[in-house]
Amino acid sequence: MHAFSCVEDYRRAARRRLTKLAFDYLEGGAEDGDALRRNRDAFGQWGFSPRVLTDTSQMSSAATFWGREAAAPMVVGPTGLNGLFWPRADELLARAAADAGLPFVLSTASTSLLEDVRAAVPDGELWLQLYVQQDRRIAESMMRRAREAGFRTLLLTVDTPVHGKRDHDTRNGFKLPLRFTPRLLADCMRHPHWSWQMLAHGAPQLRNIAKSMGERADLARHAAMLSRQMDLSLRWDDLSWVRRHWPGEVLVKGIQTVEDARLAQAHGADGIVVSNHGGRQLGSTLAPLELLPPIVEALDVGGPRMAVFVDGGVRRGADVAKAVALGARGVLLGRAPLYGVAARGGEGAADVLALLLGELRTTMQLLGCTQVDDLIPQRLARLPAIQANQANPL
Repeated sequence: MHAFSCVEDYRRAARRRLTKLAFDYLEGGAEDGDALRRNRDAFGQWGFSPRVLTDTSQMSSAATFWGREAAAPMVVGPTGLNGLFWPRADELLARAAADAGLPFVLSTASTSLLEDVRAAVPDGELWLQLYVQQDRRIAESMMRRAREAGFRTLLLTVDTPVHGKRDHDTRNGFKLPLRFTPRLLADCMRHPHWSWQMLAHGAPQLRNIAKSMGERADLARHAAMLSRQMDLSLRWDDLSWVRRHWPGEVLVKGIQTVEDARLAQAHGADGIVVSNHGGRQLGSTLAPLELLPPIVEALDVGGPRMAVFVDGGVRRGADVAKAVALGARGVLLGRAPLYGVAARGGEGAADVLALLLGELRTTMQLLGCTQVDDLIPQRLARLPAIQANQANPL
């Protein structure tokens, strides 16, 4: 079997196994992909400043979210339509997260019922990501079902009043339900494992939305509803409406400015996720990692202390360490675990999380850190740009 030593190995394996249509949906960003690339490149702007001769024999990567311990400051973040990559992918990702000691966030656009995810991980820390449609009874039903299933934390996504322009999906003819054009059929023949799984298990459905609408699964109808009926009237004052229906923690996901971070704090959010939706909405934005320091600094001045999470571009445990050192309480993982599940199902998802955990712990020990709180800004240094003609490869 091919040896997988890092997330990039899983990305390449996922690309080999998936059809171009499916992989581009997983991988792609908005428009020309500038924001997507910047998310990843932002981590390269920072280098480490390690301390030596420190006793790291008792090092722990554990983190605490509202009094509940996780194995690391990492959360498997929400991603939609995961059944396109592997049957029952949501359950597999949730199981991998629970086994790794990490929270898992289920998307509104999941292809598995939240009740089925809970049944798959009765011991897991489950959070819910929520989109709010014009008919708010759908969101109310989703929150009620999640409460009854023991989900603890709600992520209210606020950066999707409309979907971003994703040229790769347009070029590939990506529509829901999938239309098996001659080009897609030819692509399916080149990827028999993916194709047989789709035939055996059927096309993925947006089951959570269907159940909250009280309808049978109908991918075309529910995908159209999700994209066309987002509540464009949603305002900051509506956080109080969310609070009435959700007793646990509420995070606002999609914050990209200091002003909005302060508004989230003023309106009583328990935390925020600094995020540009994985570069899938606006084609050109700053990377969340670049936005993190000024947002954290602004929230530290006055008002209650909020939990600040970040996502976007994380491919190494060292990336997690950098984000925490810049002030993040935790890091949401999006594409990285998806590469694992797309390549090898549940085993791949579990291995990706194990790789990231191992890399984080190695990084902490090499930095002289014995606990997550030791990851402070002083352990980082901004790197100067290296000119190509100055490079001196060994």
